[in-house]
Amino acid sequence: MKILFTGGTGLIGTHLIRQLKPNHKISVLTRAPSNAFEALGHDIEAYVSLDLIEKFNFDAIINLAGEPIADKRWSNKQKQKICQSRWQITQDLIDKISQSSIKPKVFISGSAVGFYGSQKPSAVIDELHNDINPEFTHKVCVKWEKIANQLKDQTRLCIIRTGIVLAKHGGALTKMKIPYQLGIGGPIGDGEQMMSWIHIDDVTSAIEHLLTDKQCAGVYNLTAPHPVNNNQFSQTLASCLHRPNVMRMPQFVMKFLFGEMSTLLLDGQAVIPTRLLDAGFHFRYPDLQSALTQCLSTNRDISESD
Repeated sequence: MKILFTGGTGLIGTHLIRQLKPNHKISVLTRAPSNAFEALGHDIEAYVSLDLIEKFNFDAIINLAGEPIADKRWSNKQKQKICQSRWQITQDLIDKISQSSIKPKVFISGSAVGFYGSQKPSAVIDELHNDINPEFTHKVCVKWEKIANQLKDQTRLCIIRTGIVLAKHGGALTKMKIPYQLGIGGPIGDGEQMMSWIHIDDVTSAIEHLLTDKQCAGVYNLTAPHPVNNNQFSQTLASCLHRPNVMRMPQFVMKFLFGEMSTLLLDGQAVIPTRLLDAGFHFRYPDLQSALTQCLSTNRDISESD
């Protein structure tokens, strides 16, 4: 299968490409081909123009591009960057595909559990949930998905709403563990906010499942089947690191430090992957203990690549 990636050098992209390379021909759309080759190897193709879509007749396109949402404080400028880095590339892809006489057989496009906005800890959220809190993350995702949905009558379309991705290297866990390594780790706020997480190996396997199962189409939550609240997450992380879990971070401090972006840490949602399970997908790491144990049980430095 010939597969074109956007966002191929991100956390999910690099792991997924590594998994798919042995059996598929991989191309990435990138502004810096040299960086892509360094991150992904020289056995891929790297392109800077979308004009290649019809020329190379890709079987699948996996659209993962987007400015990291939690890397910087949400200034108006940063919000615009977060939005346009998702919306514009997706619209450009849709326009090129619509103009092409030969369409990809499947288009997989990113989104996030932020689509649902902040939810009560007691609310269980699956793909049919429609009681949405229309905050910034929802506005980002709803337009991102609306753009992708222009393709639903032209090819098989899968939209993936991804939770917090746990990996040995990179992603949220690298930042989460620092306070614990310093002995000052603990829950955030009241700790009741739910955290919908997923191990990187399950992310890549789930996307491969959607890629190859021709019956799969529509929206899929990419989260583990057992979300936990922040108190439970903090205690499990502390236990895996053999560190204390005593320094609770007050809400007002988080709001002072991060402004509006603090909602990512103080609010949450309990998202479950109903449609993924119904499609026959089996999680390798369905519970947090096994996921964190795998991510943290290594003798190598965390900065090394897997």
